[in-house]
Amino acid sequence: MANSDTNIYIYGRNTVREALQNEAEKVEKIFVRDSIHDSNISTIFEVASQHNIPISHVPGSKLYDLVGGVNDQGVVALRSEVGYHDFGEWLDSIDTSAYPAILLLDEIEDPGNFGAILRTAAAAGISAVLVPKHRQAPVNATVYKTSAGTAGRIPIVRAGNLNQAILTLKDEGFWIGGLDMSGDQSLWDLEVDRPLAFVIGNEGDGISQKTLEHCDYKFSIPMENQVESLNASVSTALLCYEWHRKK
Repeated sequence: MANSDTNIYIYGRNTVREALQNEAEKVEKIFVRDSIHDSNISTIFEVASQHNIPISHVPGSKLYDLVGGVNDQGVVALRSEVGYHDFGEWLDSIDTSAYPAILLLDEIEDPGNFGAILRTAAAAGISAVLVPKHRQAPVNATVYKTSAGTAGRIPIVRAGNLNQAILTLKDEGFWIGGLDMSGDQSLWDLEVDRPLAFVIGNEGDGISQKTLEHCDYKFSIPMENQVESLNASVSTALLCYEWHRKK
């Protein structure tokens, strides 16, 4: 169901360790800075050995060539790219009678936000994250690291047109809720006795007007001390866990 035709380099000890422990079959090679001799990466060596994944000890300059000037912590891995699921195929497989919840990302452009949203969605039991094909951060090394290796734990579904996907979801019984700071319904009044699709807007512009018109609900997060809004990933975390708590 998932499509992928390229590889990505992921970096950082926890990120590589997570990939090995959960998706070792997708890790093709590991590069370790040759000056590292501490025991904190012993698990990486052990799991890589169990799965016959080659490890190369290389100078720091080689890691820089692979991932650039990031905090790689001396460890980089080459892995298969996290693939996207086809919208139609995914929709055929979803059980709406279980009242699932999914996230619809309306042009989230920051890889850090995207990765954090994927991590929260996986942790809260969200069934899928749906993204548009255009003006959306791709699943890259930054997204994978920010997600703490959880990218790929739940389906990342790609649709050509978000508004058309929403109409199709409605036909399948989903109710659409937009997270909007001017929403007329408090997030704390969320009802979970139905399939739900939550729209998360762009970091700067929020949910596009056309998409907002398709929403059955417009939720806002109660704010105090004259705070106008929260970061997209923080808002999504509150939304996901309010749904999770009520489920």
